[in-house]
Amino acid sequence: MDARRSLAVIALLVAVTMLVVLAGLLPGAKVLTIADAGRALLEPDGKVNSILVWTLRLPRSLAAAVAGAGLAVSGYLLQTLTRNPLADPGITGVTAGAVTPIVCCFVFLPWLSSAYYPFVGLAGGLTAAAVTFWVSKGGQGRPLHLALGGVSVSLFLGAITIYVLLLTGPQATSLLFWLSGGFQGRSWSHLTYMLPWVIVGVAGALALHRVIGMFALSDHAAAGMGVQLNLWKPVLLVLGVCPVAGIAPVAGPVAFVGLAAPHIARLLKPLGAAWEIALSAAIGALIVTVADLIARTVAIPKELPVGIITALIGGPVFIYLIQRGRLQFRGQGL
Repeated sequence: MDARRSLAVIALLVAVTMLVVLAGLLPGAKVLTIADAGRALLEPDGKVNSILVWTLRLPRSLAAAVAGAGLAVSGYLLQTLTRNPLADPGITGVTAGAVTPIVCCFVFLPWLSSAYYPFVGLAGGLTAAAVTFWVSKGGQGRPLHLALGGVSVSLFLGAITIYVLLLTGPQATSLLFWLSGGFQGRSWSHLTYMLPWVIVGVAGALALHRVIGMFALSDHAAAGMGVQLNLWKPVLLVLGVCPVAGIAPVAGPVAFVGLAAPHIARLLKPLGAAWEIALSAAIGALIVTVADLIARTVAIPKELPVGIITALIGGPVFIYLIQRGRLQFRGQGL
């Protein structure tokens, strides 16, 4: 797919995502008509409808879109860094590495400002990823090695998280909902809280698309082209973990997006790493925005965690790709 078609597909995905965002202004405990929502959106007057649109529903849907884009690019970077089609924030242990220390800080260090949580998540995610890559021979082992290493790290950290939850008492319910992944009650402050971290990951990946394209070949090929492996591998790992570090404190772990979106983007066969990154971001944004809309409409006035919806959608799709032999990385089927 050439650059013009890639741009057209990305524009279409962004347009559909924005339509879903606008559709998300309508449902809720109080259902708004299209006319009411449009009036509140274009002419805010501080009344109930305007509060529903501008304070509750619009920032939530935008936060879902930003989170989806960040998780998709994170998965793309981890897959490229390891040249492994199974790599993603969840399977490599990055998500669990970010979530567990945040939970521990919330419970044992309540005086610590939540502004520091992304830095805590970044440190935890990098540590978990380092352990997983060490188990899987620097990420260069078979996909099974990476999956087993990541699952082992995630299970270990998950056990710690569960133990901490047992100590929390009344706070356990809210933490459990957060651990299921969701955007309930998310506001503009939450959106601005995670936006810089997602921008760092996405913009950094786009800026380094030539280096990323060389890494996708092999270490020897990249080194032969003048890429300093000892410098760029840690940089790409940090860029891959940054979106997760910013998203986890706001939305918790959201499954499958970082795994599925890059593969869907590659199936479209865009020309070059930059277009793959952009397509992955657009697809991830659409997936999470749709999942969030489903999560808060299927059981009104209650809602389901977004992580459950993405898992229900992503699981069967991922199984289908495996069964059809379409789970690929640079032409190599899994």
